[in-house]
Amino acid sequence: MGKIAFVFSGQGAQYSGMGNSLYHTSFKAKTLYESAEAIRPGTMAQSFEGTDDELKITENTQPCLYLVDLSAALALNEAGIYADGAAGFSLGEVAALAYAGAYSYEDGFRIVSKRGQLMSKAAEGADTAMCAVLKMAPADVEETVKEFDKLYAVNFNSPVQTVVSGLKSSIDAFMEKAKSLGGRCIPLAVSAAFHSPFMDEASAGFAEELKDYNIVSPRIPVYANMDAKPYALNAAQMLPKQIVSPVRWTDTIQNMIADGYTDFIEVGAGKTLCGLIKKISSEVNVYSVEDADTLKATVEAVKANA
Repeated sequence: MGKIAFVFSGQGAQYSGMGNSLYHTSFKAKTLYESAEAIRPGTMAQSFEGTDDELKITENTQPCLYLVDLSAALALNEAGIYADGAAGFSLGEVAALAYAGAYSYEDGFRIVSKRGQLMSKAAEGADTAMCAVLKMAPADVEETVKEFDKLYAVNFNSPVQTVVSGLKSSIDAFMEKAKSLGGRCIPLAVSAAFHSPFMDEASAGFAEELKDYNIVSPRIPVYANMDAKPYALNAAQMLPKQIVSPVRWTDTIQNMIADGYTDFIEVGAGKTLCGLIKKISSEVNVYSVEDADTLKATVEAVKANA
């Protein structure tokens, strides 16, 4: 076995009940949730009992996903499995940096809660949406979005999946065009045009917010969405820019593989990142942890391959 990477899931993967099983399984997860509840009362109820519509609201989604992401990673640590490096998809990057010690878990929760508030507010100014595009090359998606008003190719998820973000009217028109070109589009369960200029206001506000925190260099490599390279001492500058910049997930995973990572464990809600990584490379091992059952299965599998 080479190096182990924890990859932290992002927005769109949320579901009601996420984290509940980990809360009742892991002491560290329980402690994390209870400290977060003291900071933002009602978060546990949203996570464990919230409706899909409630959890789709960005200012709710982000703190709830942060907790399940980080809880899964800490539960793995309790079982004796640690990451040599990490990456997070969009908001998952905030959890990855907390896991890696760039700031405390509690400060990470405060940071992600503010991020969600700012991004939710920025979304109020326009009717926007996002969709995943399949069966089209990323370069073709980039070229096609230029035909539409305020539409952007923003997340380069795998060689066969790119996400488009922008005005809903442009998204709707683009989806028809993509279909005529042989593509397939899937609307995403998000409430705004993330990683696009529609988030400029949120990015600026987030930069100001981060001035109040002591952010240090991660103790393990955390590969950034923006440039697919490990963070150094620049998290306070990079995190605000990440909000308005594309997620270069394909490049991130390819760089991690080149750096010796052979085992990728998705921590958090769902298995979206597992699917993307499998599309990027068939040569690595991929696992997921989102509840007690997947924790047990992943621990057994990883230890068997050690």
